[in-house]
Amino acid sequence: MAKSSHAQWSSRMTFILAATGSAVGLGNIWRFSYLVGDSGGAAFVLVYLLCIALVGLPILVSEWMIGRRGQKNPINSLAELARKNGSSQAWMIVGVSGVLGAFLILSFYSVIGGWSLSYTLSSLTGDFSGQDAATIEGLFGALLGSPGMLLLWHTIFMALVLGIVAFGVNQGLEKAVRLLMPALVVLLVILVVYGMFSGHFGEALSFMFAPDLSAFTGGVVLAAMGQAFFTLSLGMGIMIAYGSYLGQEVKLLGAARTVIILDTVIALLAGLAIFPIVFANGLDPSEGPGLIFVTLPIAFGSMTAGWLLGLIFFLLLTFAALTSAISLLEPVVEFLEERSPLTRVPATVVASFAIWGLGIAALLSFNLWDFTVLFGLNIFDLLDTVTAKILLPLTGLGAVVFVGWVLSRESVEKELGLSGGAATAWNIAARFIAPIGVVLVFIFSF
Repeated sequence: MAKSSHAQWSSRMTFILAATGSAVGLGNIWRFSYLVGDSGGAAFVLVYLLCIALVGLPILVSEWMIGRRGQKNPINSLAELARKNGSSQAWMIVGVSGVLGAFLILSFYSVIGGWSLSYTLSSLTGDFSGQDAATIEGLFGALLGSPGMLLLWHTIFMALVLGIVAFGVNQGLEKAVRLLMPALVVLLVILVVYGMFSGHFGEALSFMFAPDLSAFTGGVVLAAMGQAFFTLSLGMGIMIAYGSYLGQEVKLLGAARTVIILDTVIALLAGLAIFPIVFANGLDPSEGPGLIFVTLPIAFGSMTAGWLLGLIFFLLLTFAALTSAISLLEPVVEFLEERSPLTRVPATVVASFAIWGLGIAALLSFNLWDFTVLFGLNIFDLLDTVTAKILLPLTGLGAVVFVGWVLSRESVEKELGLSGGAATAWNIAARFIAPIGVVLVFIFSF
């Protein structure tokens, strides 16, 4: 394959850090934790681990392979590979769906990242200290009810993301993940160590790792499969874009296993950091999305030095949000660089400004535009639903079907270094198990 004019990751480890940083976001620390609490604890964790191996891994490898072979943005990569393999140019729709998904997700993801920044400051200034549940719930309600404050934090968060991505792959993305990922792990370990000495660590371990057979339901299986799909940043064009910066020397299956292990370990550590605090304060682990922004601040407010623990936790949440946000912006910027006269910095500014503008509509849905409803949903929830339930599953499905059925089996097996039983297992997973799993999530999510 001819050498691409694209920038390339400087090393395999940097690529793995970047891919893990993309995967490790609010989905690991926020969504994973409340899904565990809301879906039977260990029952959910067990099904999740199975799903991430059978569904997540084939799609992740497929997206990387498309990007590495195409060496272009997701849309151009799909179009080019379809042409080379004598297939329809309509496959580029998979790339369009991915880039559009990343654009839409970042618009409201940045709003949530802004919440995390706000709560980091609130922890530092001791706003939660000694406050009762009603007061802390009121603080969150006041934040959502203030267009000005939401706009301020949304703007700061997007400015941070813009600043990182504008510097490019080597000077921007790589430097950011080299700093943020180790810092994220250190902060997480501090919280886990705290939990070990809180007296409720055993309760958290039992909750997460001692399966209750009665908790195995169809709903738990579908929730676990959905989380396995979304936690790896699949279907957003991200991994295709990251794959386009990848050299042939990196073994895709080995890299995918490493990213999945790191992503899963961090998600489990997040649970071990959060649930001891929840149980120590007699709080409800199945609180749902409010677990992070209402329930935990109540706990931090009642602890000795709770402000410090809260500061560490919301710094962790902010770092996780940033590593995912920069990856969401990347496929949009890559597309503009290659399909318009814009160079890196102007492309980043244009993309960020458009995303920021849509984010304003999302944050106004909590206050001034709360009466604006489409299909029974406000703007924020509509963006979330369209991406999570439609664009992401269809993009991921398209990618794995493209690799499994359009690219030649021989070339795929050769690129992955597979033969015999391993090649058969790959083909079964990529051609049948992963697509069926995504279709099930897609159907039952409605």
